Amino acid sequence: MIARLVAKLPLSPRTILGPGDDCAILAPSPAPTLVTIDSMVEGIHFNLNWGTPEQLGARSLTVNLSDIAAMGGKPAACVINLAIRPGLTMPFFDRLYSGLRRTARESSVDVVGGNVTAASQLAITIALLGDSPARPLRRDAARVGDEIFVTGTVGDAAAGWRILAGKLRARGPARRHLLSRYLVPRARIDAGRRLATLRPAPAAIDISDGLLQDLGHILERSRVGAEIDPESIPTSKAYNELMGSDLSLALGGGEDYELLFCARPGHSERRLSRLLGIPVRRIGRIVRGRGIRLKGGAMPGIAGWDQLRSGN
Repeated sequence: MIARLVAKLPLSPRTILGPGDDCAILAPSPAPTLVTIDSMVEGIHFNLNWGTPEQLGARSLTVNLSDIAAMGGKPAACVINLAIRPGLTMPFFDRLYSGLRRTARESSVDVVGGNVTAASQLAITIALLGDSPARPLRRDAARVGDEIFVTGTVGDAAAGWRILAGKLRARGPARRHLLSRYLVPRARIDAGRRLATLRPAPAAIDISDGLLQDLGHILERSRVGAEIDPESIPTSKAYNELMGSDLSLALGGGEDYELLFCARPGHSERRLSRLLGIPVRRIGRIVRGRGIRLKGGAMPGIAGWDQLRSGN
């Protein structure tokens, strides 16, 4: 099985020894190394009835790529652990690796090894290495007076998940858009690398657990507070068609894999959008104190994703 899955993996010259030995061997990089790891577990992060194996393979790598993007880095190489339950066939894994290989090629990632083990449920764990920029985007870099920005739109993936779970209903183009944002997310790698060229380097994080929760991670590490303008939260036409003025999924839904960052004043939305190659919206500012306050004085009572809490 391992030989079959790794036979078509593309490898760059930086990989001295790829899959097949006890360890892979990578040529040293002149840049500091970024290291991240993420798991996707059946019944927690995905349902095999909701998408194709190709989409699952691509998504399993994308969630790791998004972490590298949030640091402003360049992805390099990864290893994969497959925990396999009974009932899954070899053609299923051929298709899963087809999607994973395509995403690896598009992001210039070498898949250099991994592991296969039996389990009671399917799980895909990927450890990814990347090259750090000279000034990486860190969560502890937010300062009072910084303006808070978000790329793209938020809430779409959470709405897509709820449509698949039968909790919401949508039709036509809106349904297709929302499902795609959940099943086929995109890591903002290019945007992250361009963001790292700003001086001083902004604080940043990817929105995987919900906008408010992930912003809270920046605030905690930077020991500051934030004021958010709900009317500035960027939502798509499809989201608005389904949810109207309800921002609960946009603020707390997660799995958008957009970038949230805090930059010094003076950057317009237009300039940042042009720099990053993707629409950027200013949604608030960093203030003294702790916690998040919505403009107008209301305190948000919206929880994001919790890996250890049932009923997410």
